[in-house]
Amino acid sequence: MITHLQRRWGGGGKDPKDEDLREALGELRETDPEHPDCWLSDENGWTIAAHESGAIVLENVESGEGPWHMKDQTAEAVLKLWRLLQLGDVATIRAEQWVEGYGG
Repeated sequence: MITHLQRRWGGGGKDPKDEDLREALGELRETDPEHPDCWLSDENGWTIAAHESGAIVLENVESGEGPWHMKDQTAEAVLKLWRLLQLGDVATIRAEQWVEGYGG
């Protein structure tokens, strides 16, 4: 499964390694209302975005599925979901306790 990381302030790249994912999540420790998130997307349109607030959002921009969210997630929890996305395991990701919407 091909994935693409979008870092908070730009950059990222194709098929990021664990180190890249951790660095992107580490950027969320700082407050920046203009750039509050980073995300990982796969080739099928699935995206998991992580916000500085600790919220995460799952959606598929191509198929229109979602959005769903979870609040108060740790970097390790996001990393686990991102790794599943890299493996193409959307079923396991979807089995988590998602709540409909962006979580406004």
